[in-house]
Amino acid sequence: MTDKQDLQGDVAGLLLAAGGGRRLGGRPKALLPHRGRLLVEHAAGVLRAAGCGRIHVVLGARSDEVRERARLDDCVLVDNPDWAAGMGSSLRAGLASLAGTHVSAALVGLVDQPGIGPAAVARVLAAYEDEKSLVSAAYEGVRGHPVLFGAAHWAGIAETATGDRGARAYLAAHAAEIRLVECADVAEPYDIDTEADLSHLE
Repeated sequence: MTDKQDLQGDVAGLLLAAGGGRRLGGRPKALLPHRGRLLVEHAAGVLRAAGCGRIHVVLGARSDEVRERARLDDCVLVDNPDWAAGMGSSLRAGLASLAGTHVSAALVGLVDQPGIGPAAVARVLAAYEDEKSLVSAAYEGVRGHPVLFGAAHWAGIAETATGDRGARAYLAAHAAEIRLVECADVAEPYDIDTEADLSHLE
């Protein structure tokens, strides 16, 4: 195993899967079916296949049902009681769950982007260097997910993560530090937000 691969073992996958699916009639995205399993299982599997050894999954809407139905035995499940306040609260909860661990970076993925598979995630992971790393997938030059946050950035992100903006404000303020990794040739960054978007699920 190379030194680079050893370092990547310090990166945890952080899956944000707490949303209630308001525009999907109140169906939590984590519980949507995709390729014979739940979407949250698929998304966690993508992080695992890309090389994340430790995976934390942030749950919110109908978290008890997700815990009961989803096969996530190899993941750390994090409850976000404030999930209805938006993605920012889930990001804060996820980063807080990693505090005090040996992890030096978090690779953040979203449960509702099944078009982003292990190839794109692995590219972002490969760009990790140390706790100061700030890496983002890009699609034809436009920043998207997944995003890798070195631990040196966690406190600043937590301070600015509000509503559904997540880390947007922090990333905008640190744009010069972000390493963009082009992924348009291996992934499609669509979201499952509306009934029409369900056509992307298999």
